[in-house]
Amino acid sequence: MADPYTTLGVARTASEKDIKSAYRKLAKELHPDRNRDNPKASERFSEITNAYDLLSDKDKRAQFDRGEIDADGNPANPFAGMGGGFRGSAQGGHRPQDFQGFGGEEVDLGDIFEGLFGGGARRPSGSPFGAGQRRSAPPRKGADIGYRLRVSFVDAATLKDQRITLADGKTIDLKLPKGVESGTQMRLKGKGEQGPGGTGDGLVAIEIDSHKLYRRDGDAVRFDLPITLDEAVNGAKVRVPTVDGPVMMTIKAGTDGGTVLRLKGKGFTRKDGTRGDQLVTLQIQLPDDLAELAKRLEGWKDESDPRAQLGV
Repeated sequence: MADPYTTLGVARTASEKDIKSAYRKLAKELHPDRNRDNPKASERFSEITNAYDLLSDKDKRAQFDRGEIDADGNPANPFAGMGGGFRGSAQGGHRPQDFQGFGGEEVDLGDIFEGLFGGGARRPSGSPFGAGQRRSAPPRKGADIGYRLRVSFVDAATLKDQRITLADGKTIDLKLPKGVESGTQMRLKGKGEQGPGGTGDGLVAIEIDSHKLYRRDGDAVRFDLPITLDEAVNGAKVRVPTVDGPVMMTIKAGTDGGTVLRLKGKGFTRKDGTRGDQLVTLQIQLPDDLAELAKRLEGWKDESDPRAQLGV
């Protein structure tokens, strides 16, 4: 696997936020559902996912930066400082390779190691260099399978379970995580392809749909509520739609248009399990037929200056 920083296109000093942002951008671009005719995109999707899994784990990232593990999370080559005489296998194993001596003559590594053990004496059976002791690479797991799950705005806000159909045709109910947002990725253990070393995982990328009434603002849900001039002047109790269903809200007499009222706990669920609020912006609407209103206001003029504070 390539260097995870290079794979995500970030510097080694990148913050967690930079790494997450880079991954989300690439995940949206390379997701298999958007590149059905490009198998290389699926490979790249798996690469960036593996890179993100390593760099988003503080402990693994620190181990990688110190050279203790490689990009696949395996222990680093213990012979990395021996002049390039060894190279790691794809699974982290190590095997000798031929190399040239100072004069261009091929050097037999077996002779060198025999010298280390006292000439032609038999090597200890536990020696990693003994005949027949070469370490073979462990069998590889099956490939991961990527999925894109579109979730409605209301379902995301209320964490409603989602049903997803897997590549094998089976369906499962998926519990959305707290703090879910577009770009959130969920890992389904053992829901990937079969392989000699075990089954890969399913990688589910969440995409939250927009809504005709609501807008997301962090953990809050914003909503514009139209009210009549009469309700603004005299006050009223009105029904307000929320992601959990309609509730009653009190509008005080003399409320201005643009006033924002707060409905506690009607927003998105945070990672700690608490919920944001719904922020309701009041918008005063005049009646369609202004004739009656004009008649009632005949002879009356509002002497206040609502633009006095603007300095114009």
